Amino acid sequence: MYIPEHFRIEDRATALAFMRANPFAILVSTTNDGLFATHVPVVLRETAEQLFIRGHVAKANPHWRYLESQPECLMIFHGPHAYISPKNYNTHENVPTWNYAAVHAYGHARMYSAPNDLVAMLHELIPTFEAAYAEQFSTLSETYLSRNLSHIVGFEITVTKLETKFKLSQNRMHDEQQRVIESLSASDDTTISAVAQLMRDRKLGLKKES
Repeated sequence: MYIPEHFRIEDRATALAFMRANPFAILVSTTNDGLFATHVPVVLRETAEQLFIRGHVAKANPHWRYLESQPECLMIFHGPHAYISPKNYNTHENVPTWNYAAVHAYGHARMYSAPNDLVAMLHELIPTFEAAYAEQFSTLSETYLSRNLSHIVGFEITVTKLETKFKLSQNRMHDEQQRVIESLSASDDTTISAVAQLMRDRKLGLKKES
């Protein structure tokens, strides 16, 4: 990913927090016929030495077969984004741009389909997306659960590299950043206003006097 130094985030904790906050990611692989992508919810598992990304795809989705033959892959975590008008800048000679945040996680995938492994993975997904569903899940019949497990294939990606880009007007003057924040905050679109909050979280804009 192209990352000018203004927008590069080196802090691993920031990257992981962003990935966990935006867990509906895009899994990209190469195949003999070109690139192939799947949009999928995932969870992170972290040890002292390694980061893993876990999830599953439908067995009818050929992506798992591609990953078996070519395990190297890319997972793209994407967050809020917004058009930035040049009217927010101090000088007339400026052009529009786009503010956004993204993390690219590169790694190697391992596929699995044993029922016990799939259930263990689902027990990681459920608390992430709807903890209350765990009670209902525990009452599913063995027949129903077995049938549904037979229709999915799990994956675990061992992450080898993380790239984090927060393009949030860091290269602009503080007063310009503040106008961008105010402009985005006024939007009724939560995707747009979330960019303003992300900028505030990064301490951008005018500093308040104490």
